[in-house]
Amino acid sequence: MTLLCEHTVAIVAYNNISLFHLSIPCSIFGEDLDRVGARPYKVTVCTETVGLVPTLSGFPIEIKQDLSILETADTVIVPAWCDPDIPASTALLNALSRAHARGARMVGLCLGAFVLAEAGILDGKTASTHWVWANDFAKKYPKVNFDNDVLYIDEGNVFTSAGAAAAIDCCLHLLRRDHGADIANSVARRMVVAPHRSGGQVQYIEKPIPRHIDSNRLEPAITWALKNLTKPLTIDELASKASMSRRNFSRLFKKAMGTTFTQWLLSQRLTIAQQLLETSNHNIDRVANQSGFSSSVSFRQQFLAAFSISPSAYRKQFKSSEPQ
Repeated sequence: MTLLCEHTVAIVAYNNISLFHLSIPCSIFGEDLDRVGARPYKVTVCTETVGLVPTLSGFPIEIKQDLSILETADTVIVPAWCDPDIPASTALLNALSRAHARGARMVGLCLGAFVLAEAGILDGKTASTHWVWANDFAKKYPKVNFDNDVLYIDEGNVFTSAGAAAAIDCCLHLLRRDHGADIANSVARRMVVAPHRSGGQVQYIEKPIPRHIDSNRLEPAITWALKNLTKPLTIDELASKASMSRRNFSRLFKKAMGTTFTQWLLSQRLTIAQQLLETSNHNIDRVANQSGFSSSVSFRQQFLAAFSISPSAYRKQFKSSEPQ
């Protein structure tokens, strides 16, 4: 729901941290949200021993805040850990466990999931991490339900993500939860990244790549589809726009987009519906129609299945009154 008071985000730094991975949550949650009408976060980077912290880039960064900030932070983020074979310190694990026990939102980005798992925070939950270390993670933490076919996982108050780009997806998801799709989309546009990516990380796992995947042939069809999302669309229409057979189009679309055309189309329409629910007073029937759904009944079913919340309940999270 929309944040009504100052929300502190504590990001954990450690020896030999990747500056790129550290910059992802710093950039997304450090955005000047005042300019888009949303309350900004208070972002703090902390470490176990304050002072100069070495990085993978070959130069140190100065961190002035120790782990005591985790005692009061609303969201605690562990960026990609330097090496799954290097254990986190007892002090860090205990600080994370205490933060989780008091109700802080816990986030493990990429290999940061290993640290949350080591702290016992992921026991009995579903989690993900970078696919390269999937087998290691699953063997090391049998109490965690590991899912390798996702970009990030939302467990209510605990979040984990796959690789570097998926960390961006996960942080944007948190931003969307806190401030709505419109704000998250605005930040994504400034970063020149997709507000929401469909498909799981299985599409990025190394495997033999066909010699001729001419994904450029899809571009005109996808561009046309994005301009006509509110109209009835069929895969045959898009195949025709791409000058391909239905079978070849379906195959190429799945390889290029990491999901089927049907699932991609549904995701696009649900995104439109989220924006309408948050920013307009249209009734549910009109939201369904303007999002491209065939009926309000179908819209409600698909929305509930995707977000585990009804359109009306979702709207109440972002608007103070019901539509007139």
